Amino acid sequence: MSKTFIAAKPETGKRERAKAANRDAILVAARHVFAELGFEATTVRDIIRGTDLASGTFYNYFKSKEEVFEALARQSVTQFRPRLQDVRKTATSFEDYISGAIRAYFQFLMDSKRTNQADDLHHIPLVGVRVDTPEMQAVFQEIRNDIEDFLARQGAGDVDTEYLTAAAIGVARELGDCMVSRKTGDEGQIIDQVTAFATNMILNGVRDLIKDIKTE
Repeated sequence: MSKTFIAAKPETGKRERAKAANRDAILVAARHVFAELGFEATTVRDIIRGTDLASGTFYNYFKSKEEVFEALARQSVTQFRPRLQDVRKTATSFEDYISGAIRAYFQFLMDSKRTNQADDLHHIPLVGVRVDTPEMQAVFQEIRNDIEDFLARQGAGDVDTEYLTAAAIGVARELGDCMVSRKTGDEGQIIDQVTAFATNMILNGVRDLIKDIKTE
């Protein structure tokens, strides 16, 4: 028995494209406003003012400014994960992984900053963003699994990897936001300096627990 396929109505496709465009417009406006006013001072009204949309339209796509912020954070997570996967493939030790992952994150922030500047946008600090979203939890667990794997290879499997992962992510996020706020300086040199600083901080913090990791 042959099947009959019904093509989607053109109006449906047009409506979906309009909805996607409206959502993107809200996200772009939110990025501007969050960067300019800060998350706490920003209101939904501020975000809508940056679009051509009616005020009530916002709630067709997001429940709150917190949900918009989390959507922006998820975009960053999705874009960063392939870089983390590359680090995992090439790292040969725990030290290599920590240094490589942190450098990849800082390079990602610098690349994003450059792209945002070209689009007249700004970097939004992610410190304080919720970490209990599925995307954030997935990345946390991914990094934790990597850390556990590399530590096990070096015979240091008794370390509390939940604490260690949280500390590593926290250091990277705080220093990364500080790094991109600097107005001048050679990009490569800045990334080298902040990577070394963050890596040494993390490795020195666990040197009494992991005896065979080079910390100098």
